Amino acid sequence: MVEGMCRSIHVLHNFEPPATDDEVMAAALQYVRKISGSTRPSAANQEAFDEAVRAVAEATRTLLDSLVTNAAPRDREVEAARAKARAEQRYGRRPADAQ
Repeated sequence: MVEGMCRSIHVLHNFEPPATDDEVMAAALQYVRKISGSTRPSAANQEAFDEAVRAVAEATRTLLDSLVTNAAPRDREVEAARAKARAEQRYGRRPADAQ
């Protein structure tokens, strides 16, 4: 059974303009952090951690460049508004937001 995706990793496919290298690298970093259970690896593990991030970013870019869709490209602003609405529904208004 597939569980929900890490909330810090966002869909990068089918946006106009396409996902940037920074977005791909951020997703790779979040993935490696999640898998390793470490946000800051020790000095002994730093090289392995950095190599994993690079490899995941490369694989992600290859995947994104290879995917084909017939759907219209997504609008980043529309998707951000939808995500905000889902978060408000899921978590409700925060006390600092209420006036």
